[in-house]
Amino acid sequence: MGTPGIPRQSYGQTEINWDKLDKTKFYVVGAGIFSGVTVALYPISVVKTRLQVASHDSIERSAVSVIKGLLKTEGIPGLYRGFGTVITGAIPTRILFLTALETTKVSAFKVVEPFKLSEPTQAAIANGVAGMMASLCSQAVFVPVDVVSQRLMVQGYSGHASYTGGLDVVRKVIKADGIRGLYRGFGLSVLTYSPSSAVWWASYGASQRFIWRHLDDGSAGPTQGRIMSVQAAGGIIAGATASCVTTPLDTIKTRLQVIGHDKRPSARQVVKSLIADDGWTGFYRGLGPRFFSMSAWGTSMILAYEYLKRVCAKDD
Repeated sequence: MGTPGIPRQSYGQTEINWDKLDKTKFYVVGAGIFSGVTVALYPISVVKTRLQVASHDSIERSAVSVIKGLLKTEGIPGLYRGFGTVITGAIPTRILFLTALETTKVSAFKVVEPFKLSEPTQAAIANGVAGMMASLCSQAVFVPVDVVSQRLMVQGYSGHASYTGGLDVVRKVIKADGIRGLYRGFGLSVLTYSPSSAVWWASYGASQRFIWRHLDDGSAGPTQGRIMSVQAAGGIIAGATASCVTTPLDTIKTRLQVIGHDKRPSARQVVKSLIADDGWTGFYRGLGPRFFSMSAWGTSMILAYEYLKRVCAKDD
């Protein structure tokens, strides 16, 4: 996969392929690690979601005002609305996602290798394809969890209904719309998260190799500190790129998923409403929290993920 004149040793020493992992340990330890990351970053998702569904006359039009309002009325628990639903659905979703990601990545690299592209380009293509496929595979579990958790996040806010918990949301959604109500916004979710995942993993794979190419000094091997710094930088670049590209679709999807069944707007109506309220900038509601969320989540997730792979690597 290498390209003449481009050093590969540093990156090669940081990469652990799927066939080198203890799969059972990978899934069990990974569930614990990613649950911890979710606990730390979940409040950002709550703030982002509230900003995206706020009505035009809402008094909470910034991230700071949303946080203050939640803390004033509900305290810290307000920042974790819907958390139980998310953490329950996160484990099977991540198992599907990571399995599809790693297996597809291996296959994609084999496909692009004969084209003799530069290493960053190969990484961008293979990682991008793997990220998109992983997202597609996990949407069947993720979308219902997303619908339920987002309704809990915005309940009682800006005219939205209130619920007693996740099961109450499920009952009311199924009663009103049947099972397909849990998949409201599925098409937009696929259109949002699949490209987002593709852009994220493509940016991460390419940026890592680009950074290593300029850092490689011919030494025996990179230190753990240097490895983590490069991985963190890749996560920040990937999060920033993906958030800027996909926020408009995410805003439309979120509004479709949280609006009550009695209103049932179409995607076109949501678009018209956003433009009428705020112009084209309305599509970027919540960009700040989403940018921070994807960058913080991306950096935390990738450091945790790469650490998980090191911990679960089989002994040679």
